[in-house]
Amino acid sequence: MATENDIVLIYFEDQPISFARIEDISPDVKKDWYHVKLLLLQVPLQVVTWILRDIYINGKEFTMEGKKIRLEKVVCPKGMEPPDEEKGIPEEKPEGKKAQKVISLADINKKER
Repeated sequence: MATENDIVLIYFEDQPISFARIEDISPDVKKDWYHVKLLLLQVPLQVVTWILRDIYINGKEFTMEGKKIRLEKVVCPKGMEPPDEEKGIPEEKPEGKKAQKVISLADINKKER
């Protein structure tokens, strides 16, 4: 089941239309229904709250005003590993090259104040 902070892809009439982050899931007064607060990841950002059954949060198709809608949890594909330098693994330096100096932006901001 998709939970808070998960990214979902919203399908409208079987076409993907937008990504959203689930901000909050809180129970409704009716059993197995929830208020799902979504941050739509589009320009401009928009926050909506939908009242959905638990099965709809899990990806089962539902309708709004007669239009088919479905939420699909987004999972990072396997094999999409970041390059070694992003993992924190030091890269081997060819001989004869000097190490580059790292400049701290925090130190620059302190000097400017």
